Amino acid sequence: MKLGWFQIVRLGLVQMCLGAVVVLTTSTLNRLMVVELALPAVLPGLLVALHYGIQITRPNWGFRSDTKGNRTTFIIGGMAALSLGAFVAAVAVVLFPSGFALGLALSVVAYALIGVGVGASGTSLLALLATATEPRRRAAAATITWLMMILGIAVTAGTVGALLDPYTPALLLEIVGVVTGGAVVLTALAVWGIERRVVAEREAETLPFRQGMAEVWAERKARVFTLFIFLSMTAYFMQELILEPYAGLVFGFAPGESTQLSGAQNGGVFVGMLLVGIAATGLRWGTLRMWVTGGCLGSALSLIAVAALGQTGGALVPAVVALGFFNGMFAVAAIGSMMALAGQGRGAREGTRMGLWGAAQALAAGFGGLVGAAAADALRLVMPVEDAFGAVFLAEAALFLVAALIALRVIEGRGGQRLPDAQLIPGE
Repeated sequence: MKLGWFQIVRLGLVQMCLGAVVVLTTSTLNRLMVVELALPAVLPGLLVALHYGIQITRPNWGFRSDTKGNRTTFIIGGMAALSLGAFVAAVAVVLFPSGFALGLALSVVAYALIGVGVGASGTSLLALLATATEPRRRAAAATITWLMMILGIAVTAGTVGALLDPYTPALLLEIVGVVTGGAVVLTALAVWGIERRVVAEREAETLPFRQGMAEVWAERKARVFTLFIFLSMTAYFMQELILEPYAGLVFGFAPGESTQLSGAQNGGVFVGMLLVGIAATGLRWGTLRMWVTGGCLGSALSLIAVAALGQTGGALVPAVVALGFFNGMFAVAAIGSMMALAGQGRGAREGTRMGLWGAAQALAAGFGGLVGAAAADALRLVMPVEDAFGAVFLAEAALFLVAALIALRVIEGRGGQRLPDAQLIPGE
């Protein structure tokens, strides 16, 4: 059996819970540390980077869910670890005023636990989707699950922000406890029984992780797609920390206007994701390869426009909305392609491949944001501000163009035809 629409939505609830818990740490706790506690902004930045770095363990979690034959356990267990980490992180925020060393030590443990939980739960969830979703429904499944994650982020951030005013430590722990506890319960209810109905039972394997990982890494398609994920996601995240400062420094946007700019960009992402889900699944128009390459090329052109506007002046908002639109198109199609490619190659390794690509995505998220901000700061020392930011945006555009070329080589074309493995890497 394959996943029905109701089951896909149920698994989307898990993704919604992941977004809801993670945003507590990246938004609410981040603000409390910097504003209420007057701690250096680099501290929460390093903690978030730690949670991304820990996700290099994703291949291991994917391999475990492959060989143990029970992804449900890893999905629920990972959510429990993530939720515990988020709650401990909130406790650390409360303890910082009475002892910085204690608060910092507890925060490090908490964010490491958050990284482990996201890796275990998120990788196993995507592996289950890849294993049990019909090919024609993959784009829609990716759209549904990612839009639900965005919904979880938006609703949690807005609701927690409203309930936490006026702030007290006791209120913070109460709210975080409700959100994290609710996420674990909802995840268990959402995923329970699905795997048993759609995936045939198999005996657990005793293969060592290193051997299983070597088998997957030996597949050229898996290696090339890993490179695609890393390059495209580095480009995707490079603008995350510099777009609003660019709008303020070059275009004179006020803080409220730059925040609205970010909202407009996310609106574009939402529409781009929705378009791919409807067109690729509902209308059966185009292929995942077309949508991925189109999203990469459109993102590159939008970034070139954003850079050019800094030189010529003009309306920045339409270019940023276009960037969000093509980013959303690329992201959903890339996730659908992950689901398709995860089942190609040696059998019973969907989770390992998803883990490998998830690790590449997590590392690119941390690396891209850091490199984008550092490059903009360094270039501003030697050239005008609009040129410095523009150079970074053009570098992002170049990465998207390279990613588009790789996507044309590795992702399936129309009718499921794909290039033979021997043709994936010229010269190999």
